[in-house]
Amino acid sequence: MAQKKEEISSVRHKVLTIIGAILCVILIPILVINVTLIIKSYTNKDEVPKLGGFCPLIVLTESMDPVIKSGDLIIVKQIDGKDVSVGDIIAFYDPDGNGKSILTHRVTSIEENNGILSFRTKGDANNTEDKKSVPEDKLVGRYKKRIPKAGHAAMFMQTTAGLVICVLLPLLMLIGYDVIRRRSYDKQNQQDTVALLAELEALKAEKKEKEISSQEDTAPAGENDPGTAADTTTTETDTQSRNKDEDKE
Repeated sequence: MAQKKEEISSVRHKVLTIIGAILCVILIPILVINVTLIIKSYTNKDEVPKLGGFCPLIVLTESMDPVIKSGDLIIVKQIDGKDVSVGDIIAFYDPDGNGKSILTHRVTSIEENNGILSFRTKGDANNTEDKKSVPEDKLVGRYKKRIPKAGHAAMFMQTTAGLVICVLLPLLMLIGYDVIRRRSYDKQNQQDTVALLAELEALKAEKKEKEISSQEDTAPAGENDPGTAADTTTTETDTQSRNKDEDKE
């Protein structure tokens, strides 16, 4: 029974360890990325938050349909203007915008004036090119990959509820797992200690029983058999009586 309980406890401990490892693999990167992007968005309000030279952007229009759709999350790699080629999809600050809005369109041609590059762009779903060229200093980066519909989740993460669920909740889950793991480990140690003490007591009792049994086997016959001692005394008395009778004769 004790062995079965120990096996169940061991299995439970392994399951908790596996679950904790999975949570760490999933939640720690999410937590690190979210915190990093949030800090950078507050410290550099005029720049797109970057992580290792990559920028996550949320697509809000269908101008690049079907390659990129509204609600997608795209990853843009920061590059120099000289590395842009015709046909590349680039992200850039809208020349007609307020300096904060970003567009993601395809490069149709590259112009150079007095050593300064600019790019003509067009959305794949648009009928005409963008009105203004994009100066090199407005370039954010080149499109690398998209995650379909992940933009909706990213927008939710920017809300208060999103911060709680995507930042605070993962942190609490990691702390909770660590507490459960530590308690399980301590409980297992206590059970092992109790089992070890019980085993030691059993060994002591067994040793004591063997010692008592050994003493009984090696004790003198007279001490262990009163009947034999009585018989011996009777025999001696009979012998003395015969000797007295013979003297009288």
